[in-house]
Amino acid sequence: MKLTRQLALLALAPALLAAPACVSVKSMMKSTPTASISKRLPALEIMADQGPLAMNDGALPEDPLKLFQQECRVNLTEATDTATYGYAKLVVKKVRTVRTGRGLQGLQVLTFMVPAILGIPLEWYKTTLQAEVEVSDAAGNLLGSYAGTGTSAVKVAMYHGYSQTTAPRLADVIALRGAMAQIRPQLDTAAARLRPLLLSGGTVENPTLPSSSVVTGSR
Repeated sequence: MKLTRQLALLALAPALLAAPACVSVKSMMKSTPTASISKRLPALEIMADQGPLAMNDGALPEDPLKLFQQECRVNLTEATDTATYGYAKLVVKKVRTVRTGRGLQGLQVLTFMVPAILGIPLEWYKTTLQAEVEVSDAAGNLLGSYAGTGTSAVKVAMYHGYSQTTAPRLADVIALRGAMAQIRPQLDTAAARLRPLLLSGGTVENPTLPSSSVVTGSR
């Protein structure tokens, strides 16, 4: 009888691991920290190159662009629907994701998933990501490049954590936000130099605002 119960739990384990946890990744995608730079840059065309993130199993292809658009709108650039004065491009340079704690999953099954029910995590997704923001004038001349590194550790758990299908994406998103958080103060310092250069460089022909967006890289 005990063996039968163990086999049944073993068969159900994948479903338990993929079951939705109590927290949604959607809230993280929408919750851009408000930390506006002291002197905002003029409106820019927003672009993103997901680079090696395209080969990761976490972030969706559109995630880097969406996050960077939000960051620019909330913290970095002035709002406009008529003209843009250059380009801001987010480029993911490096990304590495590791899974830790997977060895505990066998123990979880053998103990009828009791540790998971009690709140013990099933595993962790840990991502380290390096990114750069390149600012160019309307003619495409590079005015500055600013780099940052972000890290994350997202636990897979039945209640106080995330599902196994959600955790990889969230790990990438948190790491990307962390990189942008390091880049933001650099842009704050550089804004006094960048702003007059962008304005003097004129406007971009055929701007794509209000929803300016270009994403490169593919899975």
